[in-house]
Amino acid sequence: MRRDLGWTGPEDADYEPTPAEPTFTPAATPLPSRPPVEYTPPEAAPEPPREPPSRPASQRFGPPPGTPRDTGPLNRPDGSPQWTAQPGWQGPPPPQHQPPPQPPASRPSHPQGPAPGQQLHPGWAGGYPPPGAQVMPPPPTGSYADRIRADQLVPTKRTPPGSGWRKLLYRATFGLVNPGQSPDEIQQAAQENRIRSVLRGHYKIGVMGKGGVGKTTVSATIGSIFAELRQDDRVVAIDADTSFGKLGSRVDPKAMGSYWELATDQHLETFADVRSRVGNNAAGLFVLAGEASPARRRVLDPAIYREATARLDRYFTISIVDCSSTMDSPVTQEVLRDLDALIVVSSPWVDGAATAGQTMDWLANRGLTGLLRRTVVVLNDSDGHVDKRTRAILAQQFAGQGQAVIEVPFDAHLRPGGVISGTRDLAPATRRKFVEIAAALAEHFPTNDDRHRER
Repeated sequence: MRRDLGWTGPEDADYEPTPAEPTFTPAATPLPSRPPVEYTPPEAAPEPPREPPSRPASQRFGPPPGTPRDTGPLNRPDGSPQWTAQPGWQGPPPPQHQPPPQPPASRPSHPQGPAPGQQLHPGWAGGYPPPGAQVMPPPPTGSYADRIRADQLVPTKRTPPGSGWRKLLYRATFGLVNPGQSPDEIQQAAQENRIRSVLRGHYKIGVMGKGGVGKTTVSATIGSIFAELRQDDRVVAIDADTSFGKLGSRVDPKAMGSYWELATDQHLETFADVRSRVGNNAAGLFVLAGEASPARRRVLDPAIYREATARLDRYFTISIVDCSSTMDSPVTQEVLRDLDALIVVSSPWVDGAATAGQTMDWLANRGLTGLLRRTVVVLNDSDGHVDKRTRAILAQQFAGQGQAVIEVPFDAHLRPGGVISGTRDLAPATRRKFVEIAAALAEHFPTNDDRHRER
C-alpha cells in the first residue's frame, strides 16, 4: 500500500514524508462573487444605527459633546438663579412629532377658602392643593380616652320583651332566644325617656275643660305619671277650682291642709314643714287641696293663690293646676299668667268639643298664642259609649288647627269618685295614652334659666 502511495523508503521505517504545499493558479477572467444569503439591495437597506459619539470618562454623565446652543433662560421653580449650560452641550435634538398642547384644567381663580378641618400646606401655591393631590384628613380632636367608646366595643344587650308572643318565646327558651321589644314597647320607652329629660327651673301645667269631662281625673293621672317617672323631682297637684274642687279627694282623701293654712304659716323653713300642709298618694304625687267643706266656705282669691303657689315653688319642680271651668274668674286669670303648658280636656261628643273649641278661641283672643302652641287636646272617653266616627272627626278637626290631639279610652279604674293611687293598675292602652300626653308636654321643658322665658 505504501508503494501504491509512492513510498520509496524502507518498509519497516516510521518515516513520514512531508506533504507538498498546494498551489493555486488564478483564472484568466475573475468570476463574479455570489451575494450572501442575507443580502439586501442598496436601495432597500436600512440606515445603520448611529453610534453616540464617544466621550471621555470625565464627561460620562454630562451633556453630549459639541457646540452649545442658546435655548433661552432657564429658571428654577423656587426663583433661584438660572441654570447655565455646560460647555460642549448642544441641547436636546428637535422632536420628530409633537402632540398639540392640551388646555390646562380649569381651577378657581379665587378660592373661597379651605374645606372644614383642612390645613393649608406651605409648599402649595397659595396654600391650596393642586388638582389630583391627595389631602390627608385632619387629625381627630380630643384625647385618646375620649375616642375609646364602650358602646362600640361592648356588644349591646337586647332588652327583654314585656308582653305578647315575644315575652312567651323568651320565657319558653329560658332567655336563650331574645327577640327584643316590640315597636310599641320601643316607642313607649322613647316617650318615657323624653319625660325623664333635663328640666331646669319650674314647669307648670294647667288643665282646663268643661265640668263632667274628666278634667280632675286627667289632672291626677298626669301628675302620677310625672311622679312615677321623675322620682328625683317633686310633683304637686294644685286644686284651683273655686267651685268645690275634688282634686284632693281623688289623690289623698286624708289631706288636711289648704291654701289658707299654707299661705298664713310663718314657719315654713324646710320641706318637712310644707309636707304637713299637703297630701300625697302611693305614686309620690303631692296635692294641695281646695276648700271642700261647705260648712266653712272660704272664697279663693288671686292673692291667696299667688302666695301659696310661691311657697310651693321653693320645693316642687312640676305643678299640675286643676283650673276652674269659668274662664273669666280672677283665679283663672292668675293661673294663666304663670303657665308653661296647657291641657284642654274634651269629651268625644259635640257639646264637649264645642266647649273645648271656645276655650281655645278665648286664649287666642287674649293673645296667648305661645301657650296655644304648647297645648295638648285630650279627647277623654269617661263612660265607654263613644262613637268612633264622631271621635275621629273631632280629632281631625282639632289636629287641623296645629294642636296635638290624644284620645284616651275608657278605663274602669278611672271611674268618678275613686282614688287614683298610681298608674300601675290602669289598662296598658290607657296608661300608654297618658304617657303620650306627658311626653308631648315634656317636649317644651326649659333647658336653661326659665325666669325670663315666654309664658
